[in-house]
Amino acid sequence: MQLGEIYEIFAKHIYQSDMYGFIEVEEYIFNQNKQLVVDPTSEKLEKEFHSVERSYIPINSIIRIDEVVESGEAKIKQNKSQVSPLPINIQPANKQD
Repeated sequence: MQLGEIYEIFAKHIYQSDMYGFIEVEEYIFNQNKQLVVDPTSEKLEKEFHSVERSYIPINSIIRIDEVVESGEAKIKQNKSQVSPLPINIQPANKQD
């Protein structure tokens, strides 16, 4: 989720990063079968991520991760839900002496 929008993407590799609090996403997959009707959000995602090798996404921005057999069309949806991700404080607490 980014700026009130939900990005639905497909990638070959998703794993926990060595950088604390992040997930790494590699090798984005975009629909190779171009249809006559083109979704503008899919085109926007393809342009945004076409030269990206790896993304580091904060864990609190992720709603769900699914393993699928076949990839679908990447798209952007508006977040119409009243549910927000829980805020996660990943900074260590300050110790007071």
